[in-house]
Amino acid sequence: MAGESRKAKRARVREILLELSRLYPKVECGLVYRRPLELLVAVILSAQCTDVRVNQVTPGLFARFPDCDAFAAADLEELEEAIRSTGFFRNKARNIKLCCQRLRAEYDGQLPRSLDELVALPGIGRKTANVILGELYGRAGVVVDTHVKRISRLLGLTASADPVRIEQDLMVLVPEPCWNLFSHLLIWHGRTLCPARRPACDECPLAARFCPAAALASKRSRR
Repeated sequence: MAGESRKAKRARVREILLELSRLYPKVECGLVYRRPLELLVAVILSAQCTDVRVNQVTPGLFARFPDCDAFAAADLEELEEAIRSTGFFRNKARNIKLCCQRLRAEYDGQLPRSLDELVALPGIGRKTANVILGELYGRAGVVVDTHVKRISRLLGLTASADPVRIEQDLMVLVPEPCWNLFSHLLIWHGRTLCPARRPACDECPLAARFCPAAALASKRSRR
């Protein structure tokens, strides 16, 4: 909101957390996985793809490639075909194969536990790394996906379009123990009441008190 101090933004974030927690009392990662490697592969596949589609693809994928060694040795064309429906399948297949080769060579097939080590792997950005660290190791992190990027801007919590800068801005405003939760809440909100094409501002508990974008849209509609 215009002229809002950092202290006021932090207070507003706490209210947003409370409202969204009431609205979505059981938020969790939407990707289905049984082992750490399966989460890593699923998150790579989720780029520019819905979790629903990824969850449709992964059961068959993990049956054909059950471990790190299988992915590392995979025929690239076969792997591409198995994930084709997730989009950008050539880049994703190459990154999965290269990532698993690095995991096998440098980490005995296990996932590293630091952000720096994870983002050094092929196909792993900060979003993917923060998902892994939060889900598997309980490490606090802000996951900036398309929903978090868009809604945090609508809420006036950041003015940036750069995911790294957005992550930094939110880390300042959101209490650290709530970083993972806040990300999940915004993701769920983006999938339900605040989709990009047709946000349901009339039904949104944030619109009237906490969302500058909704207030601006309301003023325009009254003109």
